[in-house]
Parts: sequence; C-alpha cells; structure tokens
Amino acid sequence: MARELVYLDANASTPCDPRVWAYMGQIAREAYGNPGSAHGCGRKARQVLEDSREDLARILEGNPRELIFTSGATESTNLALAGLAAAVPASRHVIATTGGEHPATAEMAQRLCQQGWRRIEIPLDRNGLIVSSALRELPWESLGLLAVIHANNETGVIQDLSELSELCARHAIPWHVDCVQSVGRIPVSVRELSATAVSFGIHKCNGPRGIGGLFLREGVPFVPSMVGGFQESSRRPGTEPVVLAAGMAETLRLWAREQGEIEHTLRELRDQLETCLQQQLTGLVVNGAAAPRLPNTSNISFPGLEGEAILIALDLAGICCSLGSACASGSVEPSPVLLAMGLEPAQAKSSLRFSVHRFLEADTIQEAVQRIVQVVRTLRSLPA
Repeated sequence: MARELVYLDANASTPCDPRVWAYMGQIAREAYGNPGSAHGCGRKARQVLEDSREDLARILEGNPRELIFTSGATESTNLALAGLAAAVPASRHVIATTGGEHPATAEMAQRLCQQGWRRIEIPLDRNGLIVSSALRELPWESLGLLAVIHANNETGVIQDLSELSELCARHAIPWHVDCVQSVGRIPVSVRELSATAVSFGIHKCNGPRGIGGLFLREGVPFVPSMVGGFQESSRRPGTEPVVLAAGMAETLRLWAREQGEIEHTLRELRDQLETCLQQQLTGLVVNGAAAPRLPNTSNISFPGLEGEAILIALDLAGICCSLGSACASGSVEPSPVLLAMGLEPAQAKSSLRFSVHRFLEADTIQEAVQRIVQVVRTLRSLPA
C-alpha cells in the first residue's frame, strides 16, 4: 500500500483554501460578464474587480490606482523590469541585483545585458542578507535600475530594504521589489517599501494560480510590454480575470483576519521539522538560520550527499520538496543564492528546500522527519 504524500513544497505552490474556492465559485456564477462591457453584467463584474483591487491595496497598504492585475508574479516582475528599463536613457543602462534573485528577475536582467546593459551584483553575507556597506559603494551616478527580492524563495531570508529605499530615493533610481514569497506570510506595506514597483502572487499562500499583482508608482516613466487593449489603464491589456482577482482578494482578506494564527502555525511546523532533523542527523546546516526568515521556509544542507539524489529518494518515499526555485527546477547547477552567501559548490549542491503550509499537521511533520532521516541514513551508508 502506497504511503500518503507529504507536501513540503509550499514555496512552489500550495493547496487552495476551500473557502477561497467556494467564494470564487460564487463570483463565477454572479459576475460572469466582461468588466469592460457597459451593460449590467459588465458593470457587476467591474464592481467585483474594483472591490478586489481596493481590498488588496488596503491590506498591502498601497494605492489601488497603482495596482495592475497580471497572470502571475513572473509576469508582474517581467512587466515591471521591461517597462521601467525601456524608459531609462542609454547612458544609464546599468542594473543592480543581488545574486539570490528569482529567475524572473535574474533572467530578465540577463536579457537586458544581451541588449547592451551591464549588470552589477549586490553582495550577500553568509546569512543571505544584503551587505549594507556595499550599497553605498554602488555606482549610483550611472545606475539606471535596481531589483531585489524581499524574502528569498529558497532560504526564506527576509531583507531589510529601508536603507536601499532611502538610497534609491536620494539618487532618483527606479527599483523593483519581488514580494512573491512574503505577501500572505508576513505583513507587507507597499507604502513603507516605497519602491517604484512591487510584484506579488497568491498561490504560494493558499490562493489560486493564474493571478498576480504589480504595484507601479503613478507617473514614473514606463513602457508597457504588450498592446491591444485599454485594460489596467493601458498598462496591461487583456480582459481582466475577475474570478481570480476576487480569489486573490479573498485569500488576503482571510490572511489579514488570521495572520497571527497562520504565522504561529507555520513557525511551529518549520521549527519542529528543523529541530527533529538536527536531533537525529549529524552535520546538517540550516542555511540563513541566523537571519530573519519566513516562518515556513527551511533550506538545509546535507554535507557529503548530493541534493538531487536525496530529492529523488525522498520523492520515492512520498516526500515532496525541492532543490530550490520551482522555476529553475531543470537546473543541476548549485543554487545561485547559496553560492552568493559564500557556500562551497559541494555544500550548495547538497541542499534542499522544505517549505510548509498552514494546512499541515504536527503528526504529518513527524512522519516526514522519520522518512527523511531514513533516506539520509540509507544514502550515507552507501559506498562512495
């Protein structure tokens, strides 16, 4: 008899909250018109869409006029970086990012480099935090764009971006923040971040897939990537996904009401996983453990083993986890963020990401620990 799967890959995606599914079903039945249509059905859909926009902006402390609905956070990041970059004069074609960015940012930066831009890497310390002193040494006079991740998708390390915000404001540099992993897990204030653009999604915190958001500051020079419609103030054409937008808003409304309980649950599950593994397996390293982290994320190195081999063995044992970003799952190279943190390539390649979600139980974590311990002990016993 097959063992029940244990899902520890919430940073890739999560099961949608049944309450959100129910709400989306109601909206699908009641607001099925095109929100761009002038008739009654269209006006009903438009009302749902704008109510959702208002609630999302209220919870995230942003301006509803600045919120653009997209197909997901990857599109939001691409839309922001491409649109901001297109408005930067050629004399300032320099982009700064950290070495630990999500592929949506890293690959867009690479594309800009193919178009003649130059990329500068903002260094990280051993804990995965931006090196503060290095920020002041950036070539601010020639910088045209900056992009950073708020909470890292692999390590869960949360950046304090206040100094970066002040420097970007002082030098009038447009900058983008990837809040994909932080929104719905910890409080995020678009107003306090004060970034030019902030991207987020919802399916990593028990919301629906296929919907994302981008807060884009009003009045900034911006060139839309797509044309063909007036939607989203002509910044992102295409009929708006009313049901998905409503689902995203409902997910964050639920989170806003239950955030204390959710964060406590996530932290207890993650800490249980880490503590029990460290008690039973020697030599483990929790990467970024000394830094502020998302309450649900644990990146663990198993020195002496290959992460890919552990991943395959855990999959056969019914444990779902990952080597890193789901958007880079085809890669067998060491994790860029772990290398940027100073890990040796061998240690980086021995690392796995475990990420819990709110609907897991403590007993399930204990079962996961037993299977992980068994797999690691078996692999350690094999001849090199």
